[in-house]
Amino acid sequence: MPERTSYDAVIVGGGHNGLVAAAYLARAGRSVLVLERLDHTGGAAVSTRAFAGTDARLSRYSYLVSLLPPKIVQDLGLRFAVRKRTVSSYTPTVRDGRPTGLLVGGGDARTRTAFAELTGSDREFTAWQDFYGRTRRLAERVFPTLTEPLPSRDALRARIDDDALWHALFERPLGELVEETFTDDLVRGVVLTDALIGTFATAHDPSLRQNRCFLYHVIGGGTGDWDVPIGGMGALTDALADAARGAGAEIVTDCEVTGIATDGRTAEVTCDQGTVGARRVLVNAAPRELVRLLGEAPPPPAEGAQLKVNMLLTRLPRLRDTRVDPREAFSGTFHIAEGYRQLEDAYQQAASGGLPVAPPSEIYCHSLTDPSILGADLVRQGYQTLTLFGLHAPARLFTADNDATRDRLLAATLAELDTHLAEPLADCLAHDADGRPCIEARSPLDLDRELGLPGGNIFHRDLAFPYAEPADAPAGETTAARWGVATSRTNVLLCGAGAPRGGGVSGIPGHNAAMAVLEEG
Repeated sequence: MPERTSYDAVIVGGGHNGLVAAAYLARAGRSVLVLERLDHTGGAAVSTRAFAGTDARLSRYSYLVSLLPPKIVQDLGLRFAVRKRTVSSYTPTVRDGRPTGLLVGGGDARTRTAFAELTGSDREFTAWQDFYGRTRRLAERVFPTLTEPLPSRDALRARIDDDALWHALFERPLGELVEETFTDDLVRGVVLTDALIGTFATAHDPSLRQNRCFLYHVIGGGTGDWDVPIGGMGALTDALADAARGAGAEIVTDCEVTGIATDGRTAEVTCDQGTVGARRVLVNAAPRELVRLLGEAPPPPAEGAQLKVNMLLTRLPRLRDTRVDPREAFSGTFHIAEGYRQLEDAYQQAASGGLPVAPPSEIYCHSLTDPSILGADLVRQGYQTLTLFGLHAPARLFTADNDATRDRLLAATLAELDTHLAEPLADCLAHDADGRPCIEARSPLDLDRELGLPGGNIFHRDLAFPYAEPADAPAGETTAARWGVATSRTNVLLCGAGAPRGGGVSGIPGHNAAMAVLEEG
């Protein structure tokens, strides 16, 4: 039960963004209460022993870190760190009837050789270097703005100071830039995948939702690197919960919030344990949940489009491409059926109501970079984890029969992976204490039910460009609007992934909501 009847701030939802906000506010001397529906904090950023009787703590939902600003880790004194991956990606394919692939990593010389062996020249590698050199310069300019007041469109464009890149990434469908820059189908596909993680779109979608997804995947940390959280994702949220509690915040779990009432000056938050008062309410939940709690009209439906699979293996499988060590191939992002044409075909098949014939997905092995998530016995025996993220699996495909559709898609996805392996993946799966294979899958509808992600959308809704949209309240009209966390109610702020500059494991909306509260006094 909450210890008090009224607080300076009540935070709805104990995911990582809510915990970031709680820690900042409590450290500033505010009375803070966090209410969490589940029996634990962390939201989608948790580590779980997913398989009975096995000493393996997997990052069950979110699994890599790019967008978390070091500023937040330092400000809050978190005991949390990430580790770089030595290989960026490996993409297997077949050329002229021969198993081959593209390994990106191990230094420029090795990557150049891999490009030349696959494509027959240095052209694609040179284009790759130039392309990602430009996105890195973009990242260096944009990433620092994410923990500042929300800039206007013109201000961000001036800060980027590259009109050609602005036009290509902010105004034209990404497919145009990809096709102008690269000629090899596989290379094009590897680039495009960053625009499609959890985003159901084509390269030429006029909505530019693929551009927005791509942008967030290449600006993280000012480098675009995606790093491995040491100890798994739960290490971050455990550290955040400790920081919040250590600063004086109260955290109550097993407590579902059912309503928010406010007159703009004070608010009442009703939960299944009673009602508490608050000067301000910070909502670390999807916009869908926010309007439900306020009794407002629901927003347009959101839709996720991914299959998430966790596995524990007794060993990594051997590859048909014998030139590549599986320990390298799986330590980065292992792309499956993600050629440029394959991605378009999969989108069209899913958009027409069917499962993709060759489901695109990507895999990585956390335990190769960070074996601490495994017990000592499993490490000695050579066990490894695999995390698979499937693309172009929109929630609409699962509505008729979620369980059967998930099972069919999982089987098709693993079959597609097996075409690049020298042995079936099933032969490498560990078994739990009950003799069952150590593999679990989640559809978008599963994620909606378990985590409250609307339609399974991992970003809570379509991502937004990191500037104030023309339809937004003018920057400076209110402090909350200035920080990009305003809602329809003056003293209710959105601090979850659905806020502008939200999405991913970043803590940015939580930081920005806390800054808005502290700035108002």
